[in-house]
Amino acid sequence: MGPSMSLAATTKPPGRENPLPAASSALPFAPDNNPIMSDSPPSALSVGDLAPDFTATATDGRTITLSTLRGRPVVVYFYPRDDTPGCTLEACGFRDLHAELLRRRAVVLGVSTDSARSHQKFAEKHRLPFDLLVDEDRRITEAYGAWGQKTFMGRKFMGTLRKTFLIGTDGRIARVWDKVKPATHAAEVLAALDEL
Repeated sequence: MGPSMSLAATTKPPGRENPLPAASSALPFAPDNNPIMSDSPPSALSVGDLAPDFTATATDGRTITLSTLRGRPVVVYFYPRDDTPGCTLEACGFRDLHAELLRRRAVVLGVSTDSARSHQKFAEKHRLPFDLLVDEDRRITEAYGAWGQKTFMGRKFMGTLRKTFLIGTDGRIARVWDKVKPATHAAEVLAALDEL
C-alpha cells in the first residue's frame, strides 16, 4: 500500500480582479494541453493505496483537508491550466453532471498550479459549482504523480498531467485515470461511482 502523506499547499490570498487569463500563451503552457500533448506515465499510486492526504485553499478561500471528507467518495482531478479549451471542457463536464455526482454523495475537487485569483475567475466565468484547489508549490500534484514531461509543437517541458483519482469512502484509491478525454471524462467518473 502507498504511504499516507500530509501536504500543505502554500497559497496567495484570493483576489477579486476581473481580467481573465489568456487562453493561449507562450510555452511552457500549451494552449489546450489535450491528452495527445502529454507523455503521461502510469501513476505511481495504485488502486487500494491510501490516498495521500493534503490541505489546500479552495476557490472561495476555505481550507479543505482530504482526510476530513472520509465517508464520501472524492473525485480529485488534476488539470493543466484554468480557462484553456481542454480544461474548460473537462470542468464544464463536471459542472453539467454535478447534480448527479451529488446524488452519489461525491465531492469533486479540481487541482492545478494556478493561483487562487485565477481559480476564482475560472469558476465564476463558467459557474463551476465545485471547489478548485490551489497547488502553486506543486506538492499535491507531485504527490499524486500528476507532474511530468509534456510535448507541444515538438518542444518538451514539465507541466501538470491530466489525471483523475476516485477515492473511496475509506480514503483509499478506487480508480485511476492516467489518460483523460476532457469531453467524456465526467460521464466516465459518474459511471465509476455507480460501481463503488
